[in-house]
Amino acid sequence: MKKYILTLDEGTTSARAILFDKNGQLVSVAQHEFKQIYPKPGYVEHNPLEILSAQYSAISEAIILAGASAQDIAAVGITNQRETVIVWDKETGEPIYNGIVWQCRRTSQLCEKLKNDGLEKYISDTTGLKIDAYFSATKIKWILDNVEGARKKSKEGKLLFGTVDTWLMWKLSGGKIYATDTTNASRTMLFNIHDMCWDKRLLEILDIPESMLPKVKSSGDNYGNIEIMGQSLPVCGVAGDQQAALFGQKCFSSGDIKNTYGTGCFLLMNTGNRAVKSNNGLLTTIAATLSNEQPQYALEGSVFIGGAVIQWLRDELKFIKTAAESETAAKKVDSSNGVYIVPAFAGLGAPYWDMYARGTILGLTRGSNKYHIIRAALESIAYQTNDLIKAMENDSGLCVSVLKADGGASKNKLLMQFQSDISDCDVYVPENVEATALGAALLSGLTCGFFESKDTIKALSQKHTVYSANIDTSTRTHFLNGWKKAVNATLSFSEE
Repeated sequence: MKKYILTLDEGTTSARAILFDKNGQLVSVAQHEFKQIYPKPGYVEHNPLEILSAQYSAISEAIILAGASAQDIAAVGITNQRETVIVWDKETGEPIYNGIVWQCRRTSQLCEKLKNDGLEKYISDTTGLKIDAYFSATKIKWILDNVEGARKKSKEGKLLFGTVDTWLMWKLSGGKIYATDTTNASRTMLFNIHDMCWDKRLLEILDIPESMLPKVKSSGDNYGNIEIMGQSLPVCGVAGDQQAALFGQKCFSSGDIKNTYGTGCFLLMNTGNRAVKSNNGLLTTIAATLSNEQPQYALEGSVFIGGAVIQWLRDELKFIKTAAESETAAKKVDSSNGVYIVPAFAGLGAPYWDMYARGTILGLTRGSNKYHIIRAALESIAYQTNDLIKAMENDSGLCVSVLKADGGASKNKLLMQFQSDISDCDVYVPENVEATALGAALLSGLTCGFFESKDTIKALSQKHTVYSANIDTSTRTHFLNGWKKAVNATLSFSEE
């Protein structure tokens, strides 16, 4: 009798492995961080081999911590940082360059050229995305254009591209699995989300051979087997982290909405089988679905710097020693005292889409101290999320009364209360905030029969903490007006 589903949760700063049982409960978790590489301002890279090593270490540790063996595992689910690009040699299995991370802005000028060439409407209509350095396509082109011999090898069919899910499956299967899922494919800016295939016109424009792109499958599907601790285990679920979290929060119905508070913040609304086009800077993307289902879609808004602003307080400013200290420190003051932080360290996402914006701190007085700055940093996460909620309400015509929250920063009670206050909605935080990993586990478990059905999953008990708004309208308006002024000042500063 198989006892567990194993999720490989490969994030932006760490690789984790988590075991879930038949009740969808977390049994064990192991996490290994890997190095963030910054070769130039605006450049962000990862070592693909270090990612693989960290992930494998986490797998072994999680299984051992559970007192289990690989034979106890029914199947594997994979969820990953999206848009990050890895290109490797098909023959040697070695990366030809570091992974270019989703946060990296090196291809901003190339994106401007695509806009000047009049491709914005075609790319939006076809892929559901904005032209932005955030997505995979221009990163692939950069590697082919800048790594010696890469262009020639790509023409000869000797190079493979993958997002991190593809890279892990290829390596852990000994090169037998070369695939990705629709959610990851939909974030490359190369995938037609209506016809569910790689778009030949975009491949031609960017000079990317289709031979270096993986096969695309449903999120819940049988991908083949990988080797874990001497055991051959099937991979039955793959989804990009945000679509996995939408599934893990059981947002199966049109109108269901969730926000993941991770390194970035990502708000997704399930729109069912309708690909809703946004008029407010949101993206249309593919939601995680099973192989026997019709394609499902979602609206998505992205905050590039969410929890990462807390890491910045810790690592660069040295204001706190751990991320968890941010809540205690922020509570030392009653408010931010008029201080606003717009953490546009990697540009601003929806609804502004300014790839040249950079971070600002505004409203400082002689009485401002580090606790005001820490509190303003936390509040910036809620303000940016609120911008997305309002944009989504405008696009969908729906009023958001309940927001399901997950991710590491959702453990911060001060942040969750401020989110409820500023957005005037109830915020539900599940006891198990590992919605991303759970989503991959549920997809895998439904595919292999470990879980019977979506109805069975919905019936699984899960405790929530509910935060309800407790500030008045005038106070909320005052705070939001200050935030709007801060964003406008930031956008003005980025103008040439």
